[in-house]
Amino acid sequence: MPLLLTESDVRASLDMPSLIDAMAGAVAEFSAGRVTQPVRTVLEVGAEKNYFGVMPAAIDAGGKLGGAAAVGAKLVTVYHGNHALGLTSHLATIILLDHATGALRALLDGRYITEARTAAVSAVSVKLLARPDAASLAILGSGVQAHSHLEAIRHVRTLTDVRVWSPTADHRDAFAREASTRTGLPVRACASAAEAVRGAAIIAMTTASKTPVIDDRDVADGAHIAAVGACRPDQREMPTALVSRARVFVDSRAAALKEAGELLLPIGEGAITAAHIAGELGDVVNTAVPGRTNAREITIFKSLGMAVEDIVAAELALNRAIARGLGQEIHL
Repeated sequence: MPLLLTESDVRASLDMPSLIDAMAGAVAEFSAGRVTQPVRTVLEVGAEKNYFGVMPAAIDAGGKLGGAAAVGAKLVTVYHGNHALGLTSHLATIILLDHATGALRALLDGRYITEARTAAVSAVSVKLLARPDAASLAILGSGVQAHSHLEAIRHVRTLTDVRVWSPTADHRDAFAREASTRTGLPVRACASAAEAVRGAAIIAMTTASKTPVIDDRDVADGAHIAAVGACRPDQREMPTALVSRARVFVDSRAAALKEAGELLLPIGEGAITAAHIAGELGDVVNTAVPGRTNAREITIFKSLGMAVEDIVAAELALNRAIARGLGQEIHL
C-alpha cells in the first residue's frame, strides 16, 4: 500500500549530517553515469510567468549509494505571488515508484526536501572546495534557503563569523536574531552585500535577484561561493568578472549549459566558454576532477538542483519513516 508522508513526517525522518552524506552519494552516482535523468522540463504558467518544473530520475542499484534501485519524480512550483497570500513561494511534491513494476510506493511533501537537500549539496561543495580553515560565512538572502544553508554549512566547517544581508533591513535583522539564538553562533546583519562578503571565506548566494548582487572586487581571493538563487537562463546573482576569475563547478554540466544564467550570460558576452566549467561536483566526490588547487583561487559551485537529489532524499526519508511507524497508507 502506498505511503503518504507529510512535511512533519519528512522533517522527523531526516537529519542534516545524514542528508549531507546522502547528497554526496547522489551527485557522485550522477557524475559516474549510474543515473538516468533528463534536464528538467520547465513551464511558465500564467501572465506572471510562474515556474513549474518536472524532474524525473531513475537510479541504478549499488554504487556509492549502496542501496536498491530507485525511480521517481518531483513536481516543483515557484509562485512569488504566494507571499501575499501567506503561502511559501516554493512548493513541491515527490512521488516514488517501484523500480521493478512502476507501482506507486510513496507520495511525499517535497517542500522541506527541496529546502534541505539544496543546502546539503551546498555543504558538500563547501566540504570539498572551501579552504580547510574557512571559518567566516556570508549569507546573501534571508529566506528559507538562507536558514537551511547556515544549518548545513555549520556541519562541515567550524564557523566563528557569520554575516547576513538581504535588501529588507527588518528581514536581515530578524534572521540574525533568530539564527544566533537557534545555533549559538555569532550572526550579524550587514547593511550592504559588499559589507557581508568582504573577507568572507564562504559565501552562500540564496537571493531571488535576477541581476548581480555582489561585485567582483568585494570577493576575496580564496573564497568559496555556493550559488543557488538564480535558476533561469536570464538570471544571475554574480557578475561576469567574478565568474570569469573563478574555478567553476556545477551539479550537472548539461543542465548548467541550458539553465544557468550565471554561465550562459558570460558565454553570450564572449567572456568565457563552456570549457570554463571545471567539472561537476560529483566528479570531485569521485576524485575524477581535482577540487581546490591552491589557497588563493576562488571556487564557485553553481547549483540548479537535480532530481536524483530529491529521489535519494525521499528514499532516505521513506525508509526512516517506515522504521519509525510514520506516514499514512493511502488508497487510490
